[in-house]
Amino acid sequence: MTEPKYGLAGRLARPFLRSKLTPVIVLASILLGLVAVALTPREEEPQIVVPMVDIMVPMPGATPSEVESQVVTPLERRLWGIPGVEYLYGSSRPNVGFITVRFKVNEPLEPSLVKVHQELGAHPELLPAGASPPVVRALTIDDVPFLTVTLHGREALPAGELRKLADEVARELADVERTAQVRVAGAARRVVRIEPDPARLRTLDVSLGELHRSLESAQAQLPAGAIVQGGERVELEARGFARSAAELRRVVVSVRQGRPIYVEDVARVTDGPEPEPAVILTASKERPEFEQAATIVVAKRPGTNATELAEKVTAKLDRLRGGLIPGSVDATVTRNYGETAGEKSNELIEHLLIATLSVIALILVAMGWRSALVVGIAVPVTLALTLLLTYLNGYTLNRVTLFALIFSIGILVDDAIVVVENIHRHMHLPGPRRSFARVVLDAVDEVGNPTILATFAVIAAILPMALVRGLMGPYMRPIPVGASVAMIFSLVIAFVVSPWAALKIFRKQARLPETDESGLHPADPESAAPEPTVEPHANPDTAPEGRLARIDRRVVRWLLGTGKVRIGFLAAVGLLLLAASALLVTGAVEVKMLPFDNKREFQVQLDLPAGAAREEALALGQQVARELLAEPEVESVQVHSGVAAPFTFVGMVRHSFMRELPEQVDLQVNLLPKQDRDASSHAIAVRVRPRIEALAHPKDARVKVVEIPPGPPVLATMVAEVYGSTAAERERIAGEVRRAFDSVPGIVDVDSTLNPTSPKLGLSVDREKAALHGVAPAHVVQTLSAAGYGAPLGTFHVERGAAQVPLVMQLAPEHRSRLDTLLALTVPGARGLVPLSELVRVEEMREAPEIQHKNLKPVSYVTADLAGEIESPLYALLALGHELEGLRGDRGEPVARYGLAHPADTERPSIKWDGEWHITLEVFRDLGLAFAAVMLLIYVLMVGWFQSFSMPIVILLPVPLSLIGILPAHALGGTFFTATSMIGFIAGAGIVVRNSIILVDFAELKLREGMPLAAAVEEAVLVRFRPMALTALAVIVGSAVMLADPIFQGLAVALMAGAVAATLLSRYAVPVLYYMLARRGRAAELQREGARGRTEEERERRPPPPLEAALAAGGDVY
Repeated sequence: MTEPKYGLAGRLARPFLRSKLTPVIVLASILLGLVAVALTPREEEPQIVVPMVDIMVPMPGATPSEVESQVVTPLERRLWGIPGVEYLYGSSRPNVGFITVRFKVNEPLEPSLVKVHQELGAHPELLPAGASPPVVRALTIDDVPFLTVTLHGREALPAGELRKLADEVARELADVERTAQVRVAGAARRVVRIEPDPARLRTLDVSLGELHRSLESAQAQLPAGAIVQGGERVELEARGFARSAAELRRVVVSVRQGRPIYVEDVARVTDGPEPEPAVILTASKERPEFEQAATIVVAKRPGTNATELAEKVTAKLDRLRGGLIPGSVDATVTRNYGETAGEKSNELIEHLLIATLSVIALILVAMGWRSALVVGIAVPVTLALTLLLTYLNGYTLNRVTLFALIFSIGILVDDAIVVVENIHRHMHLPGPRRSFARVVLDAVDEVGNPTILATFAVIAAILPMALVRGLMGPYMRPIPVGASVAMIFSLVIAFVVSPWAALKIFRKQARLPETDESGLHPADPESAAPEPTVEPHANPDTAPEGRLARIDRRVVRWLLGTGKVRIGFLAAVGLLLLAASALLVTGAVEVKMLPFDNKREFQVQLDLPAGAAREEALALGQQVARELLAEPEVESVQVHSGVAAPFTFVGMVRHSFMRELPEQVDLQVNLLPKQDRDASSHAIAVRVRPRIEALAHPKDARVKVVEIPPGPPVLATMVAEVYGSTAAERERIAGEVRRAFDSVPGIVDVDSTLNPTSPKLGLSVDREKAALHGVAPAHVVQTLSAAGYGAPLGTFHVERGAAQVPLVMQLAPEHRSRLDTLLALTVPGARGLVPLSELVRVEEMREAPEIQHKNLKPVSYVTADLAGEIESPLYALLALGHELEGLRGDRGEPVARYGLAHPADTERPSIKWDGEWHITLEVFRDLGLAFAAVMLLIYVLMVGWFQSFSMPIVILLPVPLSLIGILPAHALGGTFFTATSMIGFIAGAGIVVRNSIILVDFAELKLREGMPLAAAVEEAVLVRFRPMALTALAVIVGSAVMLADPIFQGLAVALMAGAVAATLLSRYAVPVLYYMLARRGRAAELQREGARGRTEEERERRPPPPLEAALAAGGDVY
């Protein structure tokens, strides 16, 4: 017999079939995968690189409008031209301007920061006189504290001791390798204060300015050159600073009548805790009484394994307990993202193993232990190689990368299933005896081309999802990238490792041949030793005729029988698709970008009216904390006043770390571990919100319950950006939008940038009186600022290693809280000291509101969250549409509304919907474009393969059929149709295409063998249903472990329900469609092509005539 001509799959499998290198590849792959798992950094969520650069420009004495026109607007115009900038946010406040430059996703941080510095440094002329140099700070996700430690004492510590201890502990933790910023928040810092006594100052005829100058001079220290003494060079240092509070008290302020006046004569000098510190209180279930606390926040360096670093930091903390940290002080870890990342990674790796073993168990039941063992070798090797590539590409092990592997198990196992199933089928084919090596190669080669095509069709379905833009792009990119890489590896493993494994494992099922009829060349490795063969079977090449097979045969014959039946069947399928799609329109299935997550924490932000006292805000915070501690799932609560709670990724975007005003209070709510509670963090947040609002309402306080979002962070779930030609128009429209928000049930935590500002007393210098008294107006302003706000005098020189100790001059709280005391202070004039009351006018006013910009345009924001009746922005916006229908601008024109686009100008009033809705539109738009690209790519692949423009339609038309299962499954489970559901649908399209290719390719194979069209279609349905069903079951079994994850539940539902619906429906829809198209001429063409091929093959096998044989042998014909 002639040597067989194999295609790509057969040629690839042949050299590895009995090679000693194949088991080495298997073992090396698994070992490298294990090493990759050990070395890859672990994090709970993917790292989204979004460089944000904050620029602060102080301009003392300027109003918001002055800051806007002189600082913010000129800088914005320059910064907007920097390449890579996506958004520019400006905020003009009294005395200061803020600009946040947000670059596009995945822009590198360092070059982005350099661009900002270069632009600012190249144009110093943009800043007006009176403005301080810009303060620039870059922010990335690595600046988010991944671990926090709260120090609190069982017994009250002396004032200042807790902060001193926290500073010392922070220094120790900062020594741990790979930590970045380690800082302390809360508790009273050590401060050296000089508190002038206004009465003593008047009595001794000393002004506040004189006292300030004398204290500044007491802090001088400069190098003074060097001298040669005793043959040695000795450096000189001129030192004038005071080293202790006692020395400060003896600093001479002035001399009156030959008598020195010391600081202690006119002021009180204290070295101790600051009088009005930022407050952190902690309480827990075990110790419900509030205790003073200090929090140490730890950030990590980029690319650091959060799990390993958390273990090192907590181990160092354990060593400090009982030593540096006394037994009377508890060091409680109140945030540990490293631990949660490790738990999540371990849980997902466990799920990965469960999914793998489940799929292998499925093969065991369906095909026997030998087939299961072959698949059990292929899948771990594929996963190991994928994990290795994940590590080499710089990805971290997080919930998305691991779910990408879990998601792909059901798909990637299909290559091995198809190969093994076809080997199993070939073992029972009739014909001459063949060596088992020949059987394996023939089986692999037969399904090789359609398997390659089907694999690349699945990759074509998945990979375009990597093109999703915006914040969700890098968040979800590991799914299409990881799954596509896994598919490529699975294809190679199916052709390299699976045939080798099948040869080793199945050989005992065959018998040794009496004669070699393999047809292989004797030099081939397959025939080098006695080889098992497979006995021919009497049955034709069909599936076993069991009861189900007979039913299937009758159903297919009925469907193919008449045109009316075929049209009626397709129409029924179409009606089912329409009915399923109607679930979206009726709201039975709700659309949302991502569902709510289940975390171990959330935060509560309370904002009392501007001007409220800190004590009032702190009291409200304690009330809310007690209410929260009554919840069974709440473990502990920290109340923050004067300092923000440790921020999260969403807090970084919202700039929550700037919440330090007296009327603001933050609560950090820590929950029990997920395994110790039944309710999710979102359910708890929804449950407690009404009770928090009930406590806050009497104080007119605004409430925000801030959950960690499941995906990219946004300013708020609901954001209305209001644009208009004037500030008054924007304010009016924003007010109406806010009232509309308040009127819709389910819209909660409503807030805006138009809240009432705090009252203010303007102390204006009477320039005429000041001139008559010979007093400079600036001197009056400086005296008032030093008395009330405080005058920093630098850092007090303390012992080595201690934390910095500020040196501040400021009136005592009891003096600076009274206007008459402030105005009784004096300044030196031409004829002696002049009281400020003679030089200052007091005017009652309110603080000017902030002026907001976005991308150079003035804007007002209205924000809100969703909870309860409505939890998706889509349905909230539909409800708001009626409320805002009649909204008009000042000139009577309707207010335009935008989704993705931004208004081109502010001449016409408009509302741009931002927040989660913007990302939702962006994601579903890009996924829709990806789906269109998928269809186009698959169509091109099919045209190239089948050399037909109409046949790919048969392959693609069944793609939407998976929705018949997906949408009802979402409705029955009460699951949101999310971005991950859409990913599941698109991935399911690849599975449908794969099934269609397997069916059509087999039918065309039988047509080339001369079988009639109806019989060929019938055989394709019966023979190829087994691998189709196994693939669907593998997808179901492999995806089941994802049902427990709130984020990827939609993906699991879409894959499982879609696989069931698509497999059952495409099993009949594809054959019917193919029959309808092929009967128009393609079937006859394939039959003629097969006949020509068989004729040529017989001609090649026919012995040559004697003359030709002699010539071929090189002999003499005479």
